[in-house]
Amino acid sequence: MIFPFVWMFLSAFKTDADIYAYPPRWLPSHWRVENFIDVFRIIPFARYYLNSVFVTSMITLGQLLLSILAAYSFARLRFPLKSTIFILAIATLIMPFEVLMIPTFIIVHRLGWLDTYQGLIVPFLFNGFSIFFLKQFFEAVPKDLEDAAKIDGCGYLGILIHVILPNTKPAVGTITLFTFLTHWRSYIWPLIITNTTRMRTLPIGLKYFIGEGGEQYHLMMAAACMAILPVLIVYIVAERQFVKSMTFTGLKR
Repeated sequence: MIFPFVWMFLSAFKTDADIYAYPPRWLPSHWRVENFIDVFRIIPFARYYLNSVFVTSMITLGQLLLSILAAYSFARLRFPLKSTIFILAIATLIMPFEVLMIPTFIIVHRLGWLDTYQGLIVPFLFNGFSIFFLKQFFEAVPKDLEDAAKIDGCGYLGILIHVILPNTKPAVGTITLFTFLTHWRSYIWPLIITNTTRMRTLPIGLKYFIGEGGEQYHLMMAAACMAILPVLIVYIVAERQFVKSMTFTGLKR
């Protein structure tokens, strides 16, 4: 598991000749720190980086908020057609995004959201898996805690904030991790929805180092090292909650 990361890190400091050397060299013949500077010089890497951070963060926060509210409604509230709506939400899991890509593109185009942040963010705010996953954890919270909160004067929102969420942090952390990782590396949708350089994201930017004009793998490795930093930070922060959620899954509490 560690080998690809070690190879990527070492290759980020290699020269172009070291990349193609045979037999392969583990260590660079000359540690070329300038590779990281060249990344910003050849492509607008800073713009791609900010776009990825903003788009991924907004999708993660928006999807988490909507999923928490929907999961709480399905787990604790009563309303007409509750079971039917939940089945429709779960049914979205059987359809891969490739099936929905064309109709989604048509809708975004008619809304005038091509090459905009709305077009990159809004289509992914709903996620059936996140709703289902959180609903299962919310249902596991003892009903007595909710009744006690009602006696103390808490409304539905107060119960969600003060009772449900504190007892389901592992599930929330897991969904945060999954959502961030999924959309940080998203490639197809940003590629077809954006037309200008200012709206491109990191996965598309990395592809610019491999093209008809030649391959610059040493620069791509340097860019990949910088691109992976937010992923490592999010994983380190959410890893404990992720392990807890996997431990609690399937256990009756």
